[in-house]
Amino acid sequence: MSLPSWTDESYGSMKRGALWLVTIVGEGNVFTKTQLKEAFPGTAQIDRRVRDLRDFGWRIDTNREDITLDANEQRFVTQGEPVWEPGKGRAKTSTPITATQRREIMAQDGYLCRSCGIPAGQMYAGTYEAAQLDIARRQVRKDDGSTVTQLVTECSRCRVGGRDLTTDAPALLAKVQNLGGFERSILSGWVEEGEREFSALEVIWAEYQSLSAESRKQVQDVLNEDDNG
Repeated sequence: MSLPSWTDESYGSMKRGALWLVTIVGEGNVFTKTQLKEAFPGTAQIDRRVRDLRDFGWRIDTNREDITLDANEQRFVTQGEPVWEPGKGRAKTSTPITATQRREIMAQDGYLCRSCGIPAGQMYAGTYEAAQLDIARRQVRKDDGSTVTQLVTECSRCRVGGRDLTTDAPALLAKVQNLGGFERSILSGWVEEGEREFSALEVIWAEYQSLSAESRKQVQDVLNEDDNG
């Protein structure tokens, strides 16, 4: 079935924006705010209407999720619900996070990424990139098998990497119950402090993971020399 034209003004601006992304930009490609506004001259808040597509499963990254983008660029990653079809694009899949909610959640999380523990503004190890914190929706599976959405503070790196992950709470509890006394004591300390310190070896591993293939090969060669020596 052929798609409607994105220039058909009988469709709302959000639906036209979706069609423009699919037919003109294409999945995986970058577009700018300027290009968007030039495509829809005289359309008020077209950038907001395009952002609304995220509520229908569309993934459109900014430089908060994709550090290769500049402030004027966005990447159309994947298409979600075909909002131009009859009966589609009406009910939002999630409610917007208010400024009050954002402040409260960040305060509860100690203004730290709940995945890696980095605070806002701190440089990632081995880089000149500072962490930016925002609120992420985390899918959590409950005892009865149902899944609920919980809001947590995460940095831009962890939000991208964990976007499609679901935390299985019963499975996690089972793992905790199977820990030995010494491991339980360590975990209890981390839980009480609300954070954990990484060992020097773990820091090296994290930095190694961020290296290019050529640089990782250099590290491997050094380790192989030690093994052979």
